[in-house]
Amino acid sequence: MIRSITKQKGTEEIVALLEGIERVFIVGCGTCVTMCRTGGAPEVEEMSQRLTGVGKFITGTMMIPVACDEISHEALSEHDEAINQAEAALIMTCAFGVQTIGRQLQIPVIPALDTLFIAKERGVGLFEEICTQCGDCVLGDTGGLCPVTSCHKGLVNGPCGGTNNGKCEIDPDKDCVWTLIYDRLKAQGKLDRMRRYQPPRNNQVSPMPGKIFIPIEERSE
Repeated sequence: MIRSITKQKGTEEIVALLEGIERVFIVGCGTCVTMCRTGGAPEVEEMSQRLTGVGKFITGTMMIPVACDEISHEALSEHDEAINQAEAALIMTCAFGVQTIGRQLQIPVIPALDTLFIAKERGVGLFEEICTQCGDCVLGDTGGLCPVTSCHKGLVNGPCGGTNNGKCEIDPDKDCVWTLIYDRLKAQGKLDRMRRYQPPRNNQVSPMPGKIFIPIEERSE
């Protein structure tokens, strides 16, 4: 299952984004952010109380089934009255949802979350980055395995000198992706592709590969 991994912005940043705005409508989402526990029903309620505590008036809240779905306007329309009373909507979804909802509302939309990366669920509560959406895909030369997200150093020409018995020198419990690439290309008879030079990339924006573990626990009623 593919998910957008997010984290909540700090209260100080959210309040700053809402400067000059008194009446706020809050939108959560029932998919990725619910699983990440950053924008589900409990988090929307918590945010409502938090903003009320700093003097904001919450005109209403809603949980949209899939915020990034273009038909989300149908769900939004059910809350027209509360939305029309608001000066802005605080959107507790991934960046895709913020932009989708922003196209459908006349009032400003304020993001409450930061979108970190796109991940695949590998186990219960364990999400591993599979794509940074870098716009410069090298999968055709790497046997369908992404070194940009799967290598701790983000090497697109590998392996490095630290690989040891097929393991990463930074995380000894992790398979070296360049060893996996070698094995796959060898099995496909495409080892010549490893000799193709890939130009350097800018890897200073964020650490990689992205990885997050979300503990699963019972919520109190």
